[in-house]
Amino acid sequence: MGNPARFTEQDVKRAMKGAKAAGFTRVRLHIDPLGNIVIDAGTEPMEDHSYVSALDLRMFGGSR
Repeated sequence: MGNPARFTEQDVKRAMKGAKAAGFTRVRLHIDPLGNIVIDAGTEPMEDHSYVSALDLRMFGGSR
């Protein structure tokens, strides 16, 4: 196997909680290939990607 992680689940939770406590409403956490925790945070609302096309309705019957 590879090397053990350099951070714990608690580190990830702490980073997310800290970003939210700082007033960010949108927080995304990414772990890069080198094992660093990268936080992308902002206060703008997330974009709505819930558009349902006619093909979606035909394929999935509108149950999406």
